[in-house]
Amino acid sequence: MPAEAARPASLKFILVSVFIDMLGVGLAVPVLPMLVGEFVATRELQAHWYGILATVFGLLQFICMPILGAVSDRVGRRPVMLYSMAGMGLNFLATAWAPTLALLFVGRVIGGMSAASMSVASAYASDISTPENRAKSFGMVGAAFGMGFICGPMLGGLLGSINLHLPFYVAAGLCVCNFVYGYLFVPESHPPEKRTAFALSKANPFAALIGLAKRREIRGLILVYGLTTFAQILLQSTWVLYTNFRFNWGPADNGIALFCVGLASAVVQAALLGKLIKRFGEVKLALLGLASGAITFVLYGLATQGWMMYVFILCNLLAFAAGPAMQGIISKATDARAQGSLMGSLQSLSSLAIVILPYFGARILGEVSDLAPTDWRVGSTFFISAVLQTVALVLAWRYFRSRAVVALREAER
Repeated sequence: MPAEAARPASLKFILVSVFIDMLGVGLAVPVLPMLVGEFVATRELQAHWYGILATVFGLLQFICMPILGAVSDRVGRRPVMLYSMAGMGLNFLATAWAPTLALLFVGRVIGGMSAASMSVASAYASDISTPENRAKSFGMVGAAFGMGFICGPMLGGLLGSINLHLPFYVAAGLCVCNFVYGYLFVPESHPPEKRTAFALSKANPFAALIGLAKRREIRGLILVYGLTTFAQILLQSTWVLYTNFRFNWGPADNGIALFCVGLASAVVQAALLGKLIKRFGEVKLALLGLASGAITFVLYGLATQGWMMYVFILCNLLAFAAGPAMQGIISKATDARAQGSLMGSLQSLSSLAIVILPYFGARILGEVSDLAPTDWRVGSTFFISAVLQTVALVLAWRYFRSRAVVALREAER
């Protein structure tokens, strides 16, 4: 392809693509739970069916994510990215047209089979970065996602306040634009000499998880990453319903709140991450971020007024640096030829979380949906996230401490 051959691989290309992709996804976030409510009669049923839809998406993502990661190691990152862009466009179009819950399921199936952008983008960033700069590159990819969340949810909330189907039409259009941009301008980052043969063992989602478990040298970090991911997915999948039940927030309210989340994430990961890594180092920064997140989860669950959520978001800046720092540490322990499989396997943890936690969280929200908004039990899902994050913090501290002791003993020999 001329466009591919004429341009060397560069992070700026993938950042633009990631931004457009996340802008489309962000449009749907504050609206989909409300759209489900149009097809059911009660809040409990709304939570129930939204949880099922999220689980369907997560199940297909869990199955397909390592397959697409392994395929990208074999054929390159670019073709897999284009496939993902096209599939997500069909997902949004099916959701926009949906007259019934059944068609919403169709869209979720297509979306789950196509949602590979994060793992492939991370592998792309790893391809073109030195080991020393990988955490910063991951942070820039995260910032592009965050920038998409700055604009996407707010725009989706405003459009959703007009018509709940409108954001999905706009998201589908953005996916078309992203596909055209990717086809014309995004070059390949993974040269043929570094590609590896496709193997079913790499494509098996459970094999990918087992393979992660066998990485003894970083097993503790992978467990920390998994627990943190579970905590985040539980929060993300229940945020819109929680704020609707507790504060009576609609799409526009959640769009503004998620705008603040995206802004904070982008500022930290794009502007402050390099300075924070220099100041604290990746290890200390990861620990501080985990601690900040655990405390904030508790505060979210205890909030009695909507304005408190904004304060807690802005007080949780260090948490946005924990993920890139952890990814950088894990990536440095992996061969350059297997970065795609590694990122796909790590993302399979996210997919596994999306299989389990949205339905689990929705069921809990359904049980407390009839309680008074000021009842502390309405925040139960956030308290569970806090517990998961706290366990991750303890395990991370023990892992880094044990590694430091081993390094000290080797230095003394």
